[in-house]
This record gives sequence, C-alpha cells and structure tokens, in this order.
Amino acid sequence: MPSTAAPTAQPARFTTLDRAQRVRFRRAVALMVMTVLIPGSAQLVAGNRWVGRIATRVWLGLVVSVPLLLVLSYFSHDFVFWAISNTLVLGLVRLVLMALAVGWALLFMDAWRLGQPLGLQQRQRLAVVGVNGVLCFSVAGALLFGAHMVGVQRHFMLTMFGDGEVVGAHDGRFNVLLLGGDSGAGRWGLRPDSLTIASIDARTGKTVLVGLPRNMSNFPFAKDSVMAKQFPKGWDCDDCYLNAVSTWAQDHTEIFKGSRTPGVDATVMAVEGITGLEINYWSMVNLKGFRSLVDAVGGVTLTVRDRIPVGLPQDPFYRHIEPGTRKLDGEDTLWFARARDGSDDYSRMARQKCVMNAMLQQVSPQDALANFSEIAEASSEMVSTNVPSSEVDTFLDLAIKAKSQPIATVSLVPPKVVTADPDIDLVHSMVAAAIDRAEGKKPAPAPTTEAAAAGAGDGMSPAATPAAEATTPAPPPSMTGGSIGSLKEGYAANEAEDLESVC
Repeated sequence: MPSTAAPTAQPARFTTLDRAQRVRFRRAVALMVMTVLIPGSAQLVAGNRWVGRIATRVWLGLVVSVPLLLVLSYFSHDFVFWAISNTLVLGLVRLVLMALAVGWALLFMDAWRLGQPLGLQQRQRLAVVGVNGVLCFSVAGALLFGAHMVGVQRHFMLTMFGDGEVVGAHDGRFNVLLLGGDSGAGRWGLRPDSLTIASIDARTGKTVLVGLPRNMSNFPFAKDSVMAKQFPKGWDCDDCYLNAVSTWAQDHTEIFKGSRTPGVDATVMAVEGITGLEINYWSMVNLKGFRSLVDAVGGVTLTVRDRIPVGLPQDPFYRHIEPGTRKLDGEDTLWFARARDGSDDYSRMARQKCVMNAMLQQVSPQDALANFSEIAEASSEMVSTNVPSSEVDTFLDLAIKAKSQPIATVSLVPPKVVTADPDIDLVHSMVAAAIDRAEGKKPAPAPTTEAAAAGAGDGMSPAATPAAEATTPAPPPSMTGGSIGSLKEGYAANEAEDLESVC
C-alpha cells in the first residue's frame, strides 16, 4: 500500500543575500553599541580614524578625570562649594556639556552611516534607525539637561550675588543681618518687619540668632555713622520704630551718597548701635517669595502648638492651622511665621525662629538637588543680598557645619528689655553673653525654678528646668499665640541654648 504519512516540512533556506544582510544588521547594531560604550571606537574600526582618535582620547580623559573629581568632592566640601559658586567654572562646564552632547550625537549619526542602512531589509533598517535615535536622544538629552541645570545655577549666582566688597570675620564671627518684609500699597519697597542677626562662628559654624523687635525705639546708631550724625541723641522721634528707619532713609537718599540701598544701610547702622555687633553682610527676604521657596523644597515640618489663624477674620479665605506636628506648605508656613491675630509680636518672633531652624535642619542636599530649578527660581525672586559671589562657598560650608549643631537664640524683647526705652548696656551684655556661651567661653547659667517662674532665666519655661523635674512633676508650659511662654515670662524660642528643643 502506498504510504499515507504527511510530507515532512522542508527547512527554510537562506540565500547568500539574506546572510549578508543579517551580518550587516549585526554590524550596524555593534557600531551603535560601541559608540555608547566608547565614543569614537566605531570610527576607529570602520570610519575616519582621525575623528575616532580625537573622540576616544576625549572619552578617556573624562573616564579618568570625572572619578577623580568625584573622589575629591567626596572628601572636600570646600571644593564642591567653590565649584558650584564660581560662575567662570560653571560657564566652562556648561559649554563642555553642550559640546559633548553635540559631538556624541554626531558620532551616533556617523555610526548609523557606517552601518550601511541602505543595504538592509526594510524591517532591519527601521530597527537600526529606531535604536540609533533612542540612543542618540537619550545620551545627548541627558548631557543637555545637565548643561541646563548648570546654566540655572550660574544664572542664580549672577542674579542673586554681586561682586561687592569682601568683609572678613569680626572677632572670629560673621554677622549677617536677615531682613524680612513685604511690599504693598503705600509702602516704598521692602519694609523690614522682621530683623534677625545670624552670628556665625567662622571656624565651627556655631550660630546664634539675635532677634530685634520691629517696634524698638529710643536707640543709638553706630558710632560715627551717617545716621548717628543725623540723630546724635538716638532714634527718639515720635512714633519712630526700628522698622521705620528704612523708610526715613529712603525719603532722604541724598545723605547716603553713592548707596544703592540707603534703607538697608540705615537699618544696619541702627542694628549695630543697638547690639554692639559689626554687620558683615545683609540679606533681604521678601516674605511673599518665601512661600514659593517652601513649596519648592516640598514643605516644612513644624510643631503647631496652638491654632494658628490663616488670614484675618474679615478675609474670605480665613481659616486655622490645627495643632499637631505636620508638614506645612508655603502658604501655611508663611502664616505660621507671620500671624499676629490672637498673639503678639514677640510670640511671632519666636515662631519665626522655629521656621528658620526647621528650614536649616530639614532641607537636605537630596531635596535641594531634586528641586534645584524651582529652588533657584524661588530664591532669586525672594532674596536680595550684598554677599559677594566669591564668599558663597564659605557660607555653604558654614551652613553644613551649623546643620549638625544646636542653634542658640537671644532676643531683645520683654520682659528683659523694654523696647520703648531699651537699656543699651544691658542689650550689649545679653548679646555678648549669648555668643560667649555658644563659643564655650563660660557655661550657661543653670536657671532656678524661681528665676524661670519670674521670667528672669534664660527664657525656658519651668517645665524645662532640671531642678523642677527632679522634685515634683512640672506643670505644663504656658502657651501664647502658639509659642511656649508668655509676654510676661518671655517666649522660650526667643532665648534658648537649643532652639529645636523649644520649637
């Protein structure tokens, strides 16, 4: 009988042309992979060797230098801070990254040409075009994005910092006046409603915040200053407060010859006369722009001890920030720092110091890198300063050192200081004592329960007194306007050895 078995399938046979196309396809893919791993290697193998030698030498130079720079950056913060604050270096790095992006993209296009795409089947040709396009745009796009980020940093340095005079540390400390204000109808520029000196140890970064109330009056100006000559008996006119010095100076700019910031200059003269400290630099913060900065870093976590109003009762958006430890966005953080409804100026000063501490402690390098563009844009809109760009690396290094240490505070407020007629000798001794304690020149006095109850201690509440804890359970601390303490006994955050512990 004839066999009924099905015929066996014949194996597919590839022609010589098919095998040649498969070899060319693998060769084309290999050239692109070689360009990814070692730019210029494809040209050394199959193209212009002169171009290949230049590209591979550049690549080898980067392979050697980049790891060395990373190792140096790991062991030397000073080098990193210098590099990211030097506009010449930033401009050079930006140009190098852009050149690398263009050059690498051209090498990918040449590798595609060397792969002889016209000799491939349509499906293979499309695959080569797709792979080459993805690799080209990925590599060049990453480099161009890096160039953009470097450009953002350079623009930030150019717009925020100038080429002003470098001022050395005074008695081993940098004293930076931080001014907070906002602009609005009927106001000339930025009126400093918040005044704080950050006194920073030039070696250790240990920081003391000296708070000055905006409603202080009857104070002297720095000796031999322009304002001292105008007011030899001090700032003793009717309704003249510390935050009005700036307005007066801007109305009398003719006495501040050559000054671009007469209001700030006059305020510095007042602060130096009050505290006895020499101010190195100043930084003016637009509090409305501060909101954008907080949003740029993803919010800030604060302990809300009492209901804090957002807005005024007549505002349509009026509400409250409820008590608890919570992360606040820029809007709520701004109101936490500025709200006065149901409190007073000195409680607000205490809350502002808590915000300063939280920003310093919580903004990590990772957060700053992840939100770099937003932070740079918000900072440019928010801050004006006379800190020279050449000094930025110094202050970045000090900020890193300060981050690992408790921040001390002293505020020139009641009950110790009568803001309407301050005892300047007492003020000078308070500031000097706070700085001495921070430098370890003498131990901070241990407050007794009686002194703390009378508000004559270091601003800590009775609950924070070790002697009270060792005897009877301490009563809960008093609270006013969301700050520990009261106007009568003083607010803990306004005078403390460790700001975070009382926030």
